[in-house]
Amino acid sequence: MELNGIADRIEALLKGRALDGYEIYLSASKNLGIEVREQKVDAFKCSAPVGVSIRVLKARGMGFSYSTSLDVRDLERMIDSALQSAEIQTPDEFNGLPSPRPYPLLTGLFDEELVLIGEREKIERALLLEKLTQAADPRIKKVRKASYNESSFDLHIRNSLGVACSYRDTSVSASVTAIAEEGGDSQMGWDFAFSNNFSGIDVERIAKTAAGKAAALLGAGKGPTMRCPAVLDNRVAGEILEVLSQAFLAESVQKGKSLLAGKLGMELFSPVLRIRDDGTLPGGMGTAPFDGEGSPQQNNVLVENGRLLRFLYDGYCARKDGTASTGNATRGSCKNPPRAGVTNFFIENGATTPEGLTSGIDRGILITEVMGMHTANAISGDFSVGAAGFLIERGAVTVPVKGIAISGNIMDIFRGVDLVGNDLRFYGAVGSPSLRIAALDIAGK
Repeated sequence: MELNGIADRIEALLKGRALDGYEIYLSASKNLGIEVREQKVDAFKCSAPVGVSIRVLKARGMGFSYSTSLDVRDLERMIDSALQSAEIQTPDEFNGLPSPRPYPLLTGLFDEELVLIGEREKIERALLLEKLTQAADPRIKKVRKASYNESSFDLHIRNSLGVACSYRDTSVSASVTAIAEEGGDSQMGWDFAFSNNFSGIDVERIAKTAAGKAAALLGAGKGPTMRCPAVLDNRVAGEILEVLSQAFLAESVQKGKSLLAGKLGMELFSPVLRIRDDGTLPGGMGTAPFDGEGSPQQNNVLVENGRLLRFLYDGYCARKDGTASTGNATRGSCKNPPRAGVTNFFIENGATTPEGLTSGIDRGILITEVMGMHTANAISGDFSVGAAGFLIERGAVTVPVKGIAISGNIMDIFRGVDLVGNDLRFYGAVGSPSLRIAALDIAGK
């Protein structure tokens, strides 16, 4: 779809309107979702949504409206609604729009071959994922769901200050949930993969990992209560980091909802940690040349040598603090105005293998699963959640444990990191390698 021409049409409708500035946001995508069970297609979903939204600035009020119809009358109604919204808003001196800035040159975002691959081949990929998972271990008795998803996305942003930017993106993902059973015990394992390209999805690896996670926890008993060294695998470390990620947003700081407020320049983290938000990261789920309001995405180092260096800004929060946007305005869709968010937020790799993280631990625990980390208090950092994993004895991973709980404060977790793994992995927009923590409170039997 030619989004540039639609933006021209909207600009023509805006001529003569009493306003101080405008922004046009246009998106179009083609989506496919396939789920299989027992070697049959269980769900097949296609969609091709198109949407447009507009923000208008009038007397320091910012109005917003959107439309999923491109009919002229609907576009006129959208503009009318945005103007009416601007007129009733309380004037805010920090409302505004970004000016043009150079964008990073990114490659590999769009797979030209994806549209040439037939639906049958994509169904076969989901069927193969299920088959490989079932065959990965004789204790895998069921595959709850194997899925394949893809999206082709076009985006165009234009504003009255001269911003005019577009990009195309493809995303492909696959996931599977395996159920292992033995001796009356049942355990579940899940894994997934993401790529901008169809060829970037390794279903054999996904199947092997999901099946291995399920089978490894069979026979797990309740672990002991203790305070001990702990290794967080990369998925668990990423889940904890995701809770903390919101504290780096300037919006959270300005609203008094960040546990990092007022602490710029302070040594708050372990000196072995380097944390960054990189909107230009090759292969990242949040990678793009510009953000949700047309500012260039950037590679922002947030923590280095344990020191908090900066926060993440969209345009509004940047104007409020008298600084520049870091390219962190995000939008879920055209139905939402931009707001601050992370792009690819992660802890950098260390030099230690996951196996090396357990070396030297006489008695400790490897945490491979947490339940309810989203319930952690993002303002205080306190948490208490269920967990599962494995005991570590004399440097070796031994028996599986479940039904335990871990508790503490997120900042204490990241202050207590003494070794960083070399297995960085993203589960969505947030990623981490495995981490070794000097001490963690475990509640068990």
